[in-house]
Amino acid sequence: MRALTSLVRYAGKKRRSCPNLPDEEILLMAMKGMNIAKLTSTDLPLFSGITQDLFPAVETPIIDDGKVKVELRQRGLQVTPFTMTKVIQLYETKNSRHSTMLVGKTGSAKTVTWRTLQHALTALHQNRVPGFHMVQDYPLNPKALSLGELYGENDLSTSEWTDGVLSSLMRSACKPDEKWIVFDGPVDTLWIESMNSVMDDNKVLTLINGERISMPEQVSLLFEVENLAMASPATVSRCGMVYNDYTDLGWKPFVQSWLDKESSLTKEFYLN
Repeated sequence: MRALTSLVRYAGKKRRSCPNLPDEEILLMAMKGMNIAKLTSTDLPLFSGITQDLFPAVETPIIDDGKVKVELRQRGLQVTPFTMTKVIQLYETKNSRHSTMLVGKTGSAKTVTWRTLQHALTALHQNRVPGFHMVQDYPLNPKALSLGELYGENDLSTSEWTDGVLSSLMRSACKPDEKWIVFDGPVDTLWIESMNSVMDDNKVLTLINGERISMPEQVSLLFEVENLAMASPATVSRCGMVYNDYTDLGWKPFVQSWLDKESSLTKEFYLN
């Protein structure tokens, strides 16, 4: 039911942004935007076959990815179809959910995906393109902190409340710029279950002292994790998912970026 509600809400958002498109096309765009990113390369043909049966002869428009290519080239990275696709999928997923999980093993370009999207959205804002905002990121490793350091705790001797890293970030996130709180670390039931109320539609963080902090509209959560082995179904159902498969990326982009960097350093050495 939670996924269906999110789909209907996202389809309504697509309808307001594209008022001239047919209803079937809007619904298909919403379904693809919310589901394709979480599928593996082997499951993708099955999903495509189901959507073609439900929406025969319905085509969805292709999102312009020119700015993504520019950002990848400026950062010295390779413009591969896999990376381009994952950046666009993350953008679509973040538009449908305020909590998103980037799942994949080390070397599957998870950090490259969200940082490229961050720089692209910021560049569009600086170019005064309407509908885009400057994006600030606040990365933290939840496994490097205790629960008291993460959420806050009471001093037993003085009964004074001390904010944690996450509660301090959410208190300060009141400026109009868009902000991403990035949880770069494994998902663990010890800390993730306390986030369920934030990942719900009410977007409220409840602290152990009874205080409730509402997450503003411009703030969203981004989890960069290797797997979801310790995540409960309740947690997974509250988040949008983007799955980066290392086998789809391969090793060639890493080698090519290294060769390009070495070539530029050699050229600079001889010029000087």
